[in-house]
Amino acid sequence: MLDFGDFRARTCHGDSRRAFLKTAASVPLALGAGLPSMEAIAAAGREAKAKSVILLWLWGGPSHIDMVDPKPDASMDFRGPFGTIATKTPNMRFTELLPRSAARSDKFSVIRSMQSTNGGHPGAGTVGLTGFEENPGPVQPNFGSIISKQRGQTNALPPFFYVGRGIPRDLPTRIQGYGGGTLGKAYDPFLISCSERGEISIPTLKMMKNLTPNRITDRRQLLKQLDDERHRLDAAEIEKWDHTFQSAYGLLTDKEARKAFDLTQEDTKTRASYGRTTFGQGCLLARRLAEASVPYIQVNWSEYVETFTPNGDWGWDTHIYNFELLQDRHCPIFDRAFSALVDDLDQRGMFEDTLLVAMGEFGRTPRISKRASREHWQHCYFSIWAGAGIQPGRCIGQSDAKAEYPVSQPITPLMAGTTIAELCGVGAQQRAEMKVLDGGSLIDELL
Repeated sequence: MLDFGDFRARTCHGDSRRAFLKTAASVPLALGAGLPSMEAIAAAGREAKAKSVILLWLWGGPSHIDMVDPKPDASMDFRGPFGTIATKTPNMRFTELLPRSAARSDKFSVIRSMQSTNGGHPGAGTVGLTGFEENPGPVQPNFGSIISKQRGQTNALPPFFYVGRGIPRDLPTRIQGYGGGTLGKAYDPFLISCSERGEISIPTLKMMKNLTPNRITDRRQLLKQLDDERHRLDAAEIEKWDHTFQSAYGLLTDKEARKAFDLTQEDTKTRASYGRTTFGQGCLLARRLAEASVPYIQVNWSEYVETFTPNGDWGWDTHIYNFELLQDRHCPIFDRAFSALVDDLDQRGMFEDTLLVAMGEFGRTPRISKRASREHWQHCYFSIWAGAGIQPGRCIGQSDAKAEYPVSQPITPLMAGTTIAELCGVGAQQRAEMKVLDGGSLIDELL
C-alpha cells in the first residue's frame, strides 16, 4: 500500500484541469536542457555490464572485525566475543553472526582492505559516496549522480533513488555528497521510504489531503477533488516545478511506474525471506526497481548514524553495546536481507547485469574501548561486491593480525566509485568530460 502523505498540488495558472493532467503526465518524458540525448543514453546502456546498481549503504560504520574480517588469534581486547565460521571461499572466515552470508560467499567477493581519509560520519560519508573530501570544495557528485547523468531518464522512474527515511546524517549534519554536487541538483537522488510492512511513501512529495494513488487511476475522482481543493492550490506552471516534483508527479500518473512500488505483488514467502524490517523490505524494493531498469538505487540502512537517539532509526554507530547490538539486531537483519537479495538476484538471472555493493563509510576500532565497545576507524574496513562482471568467491586485500591496517594495497572509496562507473559504461573519456572521479583507478582484483 502506498502512503504519500499530504501533498498540496499546484496547477497551471489559467489552464483547464484536463490540460493540467495531460501536461503533468507527460513531464517525465521532457528530459530538459543539459541532459544526454536518447542516442547517448542507448549507447551507454549497450556498453554497460551493469544496467542497474544496488548500493546497500551501511550508515554509521559497521565493525569489520566483528563481521567479515575476524581475528580469532588476536588477544581478547581485540578479537571480541564472537566465534568464527567457514565460508564457501577458501581461507575466508566470517564471524558466527553472518551464517547465511557465509553460506553464499561463492556468489560475491569481499574486500578487507578499504581505507578512508576521514574519521567523522558526515565527512566520511561524503568521501564514501563521492571519493573526495567535502573541503576544499566544490563537493563532488555522488556515484549515483554520475550514473544518472550518463543514463538520463527514459521513463517515469527517476534514474537515481535513495531508499530510506532521509538523507544520511548524524544528529546535526547531513552528508554533503549525497547528490549531484558539481553536476547540479538535477542529478540529486529521488527519495522514497519503505516501512517494515512494505508501505511506500515519498517524503519529498506532499499530496493533497485524502488523495491516494488508487484515486489517481480514477480521473473523474481526481478532477472532482481538484475542484474541491482548488482554493488550496497555488497558481504555477508545471514546467516551473523543480525536478523532484516533476518526477514525483510522473510516478503517480504512470501505472507501470507505480507498479514497481507495490510490494504486495510479491508472494508472502519472498517478502518474508527479506525480513519484516525497513532495511529488508527496502532491499526488496531495490530489486523491484532494478527489475524496472532503474540505473542506480542506494538503500540506506538508516537516516541517522547513531544507534540510540531521539527519533533515531538504529544506525551502525555502536559506541555502546556494540556486541549486544550486532548479535541481537544489526547482523541478523543484515544477514537475512543481504542473503535474500543475493538469492533473489541470482534466481531471477539478474546478476548478469545488476551490480550489488554493500559498504559503510568506515569500520570500528579493532581494540575494544573502555566502554566495552568500538569507536570510529577509517584506517581499515570492508565492502562486498557481486554481479555485473564481478568475479565471485574472492577475498581481496588483507588486514594485519589485529585488523588495524591493510597489509595489502589500500582500496579507497574513489577506486570503488571508479569501478562502479566503469561497470556502468561510464569510461575514462566520459568521466573526463563530466570532470568526475579524477585520478580514480579500477579495483582490478574484482574484475
